[in-house]
Amino acid sequence: MSIKHWQDPVNLVLGVWLIVSPWLLSYASEAAATWNAAILGVLISAAAIWALFRVFAWQQWANVAFGLWLIVSPWLLGFGGVAAALYNAVIVGLVVAVLALWALGTDRDIGGWWRPAH
Repeated sequence: MSIKHWQDPVNLVLGVWLIVSPWLLSYASEAAATWNAAILGVLISAAAIWALFRVFAWQQWANVAFGLWLIVSPWLLGFGGVAAALYNAVIVGLVVAVLALWALGTDRDIGGWWRPAH
């Protein structure tokens, strides 16, 4: 197996982090935040694992969408007052989305609109 994008293993780690973070950051008693982190962690991890074996643009776009959801979810789901859950969702969401956009932008097989200057 050859990893095409270094971003996919990083997103896999972030997905696993989301799954365990409610307990490690002590906000597991906040149901909406816990379920949000667990479900999005599984989805992000699944897309990243799939991308490790075969890369499609939809995997990266899915992680962009999951990242954007994480960024807005504290306010939409009502856990914006729980600092650990808020910061975790926003920071992880931002990183997941940026990494997925980076993979999309630099891989000619699935998008590749960005070219570094020489």
